[in-house]
Amino acid sequence: MNHLLSILLIGTGATMVMDLWSLVRKPLLGIPPPNYGMVGRWITYMAYGQFQHDAIAASAPMRGERVTGWMFHYLTGIAYAALLIAIWGNSWIHTPTLGPALAVGIITVAAPFLLMQPGMGAGIAASRTPKPNSARLQSLITHAVFGLGLYVSGWAIQFFSQL
Repeated sequence: MNHLLSILLIGTGATMVMDLWSLVRKPLLGIPPPNYGMVGRWITYMAYGQFQHDAIAASAPMRGERVTGWMFHYLTGIAYAALLIAIWGNSWIHTPTLGPALAVGIITVAAPFLLMQPGMGAGIAASRTPKPNSARLQSLITHAVFGLGLYVSGWAIQFFSQL
């Protein structure tokens, strides 16, 4: 299978696993799924030169923010899959292993901690939220689940490509 297609499928699959986790969290833990419309709002404002918000939810809505947020979410997952392959090589696609996938998943929590949360008004590593430690833990768990999704997606692609 083409390596670019593999990266696309692995990133999309891993992001879907993360989204399923976000849906399961609600009944299990009472934590609502993320609102990617707010991510889209943040991204859309960047086109107008505004990168920082005191509270993204208090900023005026932007046209297409929900679609933009979801697209950014999946494109980020694909970019992280590309990072995994860039670091561990194309051989990982042929023999996926859990360690590298989890490592990439966990390391990528730096992006929301250092970029998204501060930019959207939540502070570095959710420091301005009502329960920062809980928010940090949930981010870490979600990114670990994404890493698990990288592995599961890589394994599934390898399995189905051999049929």
